[in-house]
Amino acid sequence: MLGFFLRLLPFWVREPLLIVIGSVIGLRLLHIAVLEKEWAPAGIGAVFLLLAAVSIHRVVRAVRARRGASAGAAEAGLPGQPQPVAARSAAPPVPPAAPAPPKEIHAGVQVFAAFAVFGVLAASVWLGPRLLPPEGDGTPRAAACPSEEDAKGEKTPDAYKKADVATGADLCEALNTPDLAGLLGTPGEIATTASGDNGTAALTGGKVARPVAEVRFDTYTVNVSVTYNKLSMDQYVKLMEFGNETDVRKSTVLDRSAVFFSQPTMAIEIDLGGGTGGPVTDGPLARNLAVALDGKDRGGYCEVTVWSDAGTLPDDNALLDIAETVLPAIPERAA
Repeated sequence: MLGFFLRLLPFWVREPLLIVIGSVIGLRLLHIAVLEKEWAPAGIGAVFLLLAAVSIHRVVRAVRARRGASAGAAEAGLPGQPQPVAARSAAPPVPPAAPAPPKEIHAGVQVFAAFAVFGVLAASVWLGPRLLPPEGDGTPRAAACPSEEDAKGEKTPDAYKKADVATGADLCEALNTPDLAGLLGTPGEIATTASGDNGTAALTGGKVARPVAEVRFDTYTVNVSVTYNKLSMDQYVKLMEFGNETDVRKSTVLDRSAVFFSQPTMAIEIDLGGGTGGPVTDGPLARNLAVALDGKDRGGYCEVTVWSDAGTLPDDNALLDIAETVLPAIPERAA
């Protein structure tokens, strides 16, 4: 389709167009190849430059042919040897002169006009993104929590019908604050993803609410969950004796019982070659802080978890600061 369109264009428009397009795209691809040190863009760019060179050769030949034709016509009209004079006779009546044909535009003018038009177009394509102002103030925007419109159509479990139960959206809004990166010790980072989910605790038949929110940065990932069961902090610590938790340390947060502990994340190996994949293994350690939902520790807890793909962990004070930020958004457990 493009070839058919180009064949319909006049020669003095089509060839300059091919020269401009071939030169701009070819030079751009060569520039990308130099920056990224890849050979594929360089080869494609060389092809475009070759096509532009072929078109330049055609234009040069056409200009020379026109100049030769003009010179031959001028020589035919010059006075040479004397021509025989015909006998005078009565001049026949002169027919009315036909209207003169429109003057043909000089080839050089056509070439210049075509180059000017397509040069402006090429410059617009090349420099447009650099000259246009960025959207907004140009500052990268942090990921936002899902809106209520995004959650439409999702059925909320019956466990969330109680008035003192927070939702995943509540946790996400409380967690995803502009100060979160600073609390983690990486103030220059922005959140890449933010999510909230209204789930339920395992093995409870959907009767125990367990909302979850997660905010991910380039360095750390922060996960906050609330489990509305009847497990106190003392009972939770006793269960740790049967688990693989390490570095267990009791603490208090906002006058509530709390406990720090470390636990490995899960690493799942995916085989893209058609196999079944590897087994689930332990990944990098995650640091956790579990806090009772009320000062009297009547059951249920909020858990803050932080981990990184590199295995590095922030100071425990970072988890304390995050818990103090999120807990006010979670209603205290009713008596």
